[in-house]
Formats: sequence, C-alpha cells, structure tokens
Amino acid sequence: MESNYKKLIVWQKAMSLTTNVYGLVKKLPREENYALSDQMRRAVVSIPSNIAEGCGRYNQNEKSFFMRVARGSATELETQLLICKNLGYLNDEDVQTSIVALNEIIKMLHGLEKPTSRKFLSSTN
Repeated sequence: MESNYKKLIVWQKAMSLTTNVYGLVKKLPREENYALSDQMRRAVVSIPSNIAEGCGRYNQNEKSFFMRVARGSATELETQLLICKNLGYLNDEDVQTSIVALNEIIKMLHGLEKPTSRKFLSSTN
C-alpha cells in the first residue's frame, strides 16, 4: 500500500532538495564536517521526514504541527546556506538555486497547514 505523502508535490520537492543539499555539503571544508555540514544535513532531512510524519497523523492539528516543524527546518536550512555563502564555502548560484526551492517548499507547507489542502497532490503518482 503506497503512502499518501509520496504523492505530495511538496514532499517530492523536499526529497529532491535533500539530494541537492547533500551534494552541496560535500563542497564544504573538512573542518565543517561535524559542524555546519552536519546541521545542514539534519535540517534538510527533517523537511521531507516531518511532511511524511504529519501525513501519518489522523488529527489535522497534529498534521499542521508537523508541517510547521518542516517549515522551521526549511528556514533553518536557508540560514545555513546563507552562512555558507557568507563564509565563501558555496557560490551564489548554488545557494540561490536551493533558496528558490526552499521558498517554494515553505509556501506549499504553509498551504498544507490548512484543513482542505489537497492542491499539492501530484496527479502523476
């Protein structure tokens, strides 16, 4: 039985972002292996994970809570990407591409906090 969350476009986009961010983290210097890069990996993994967990809940208040947690992780990751840019670890293009994706995900998550939000379901899956 396929889980409903896999049909969510926002979950699919978050999964894609996770793959992209894991690639970006490899560009960070070694001294960041257990600091910034670890934080970034945890934040990006938290986004699709909390979307999935929220979809596994039966109560709309619980679903909304997990969408807010995912949104918080997205804004945390955005800050970390900006820190990487400021430190010269990542270039502007890498950071900007991820931030555009994050902003789209954040808007979609905001929409999923509402009780009648089926608009982000994919018709292809």
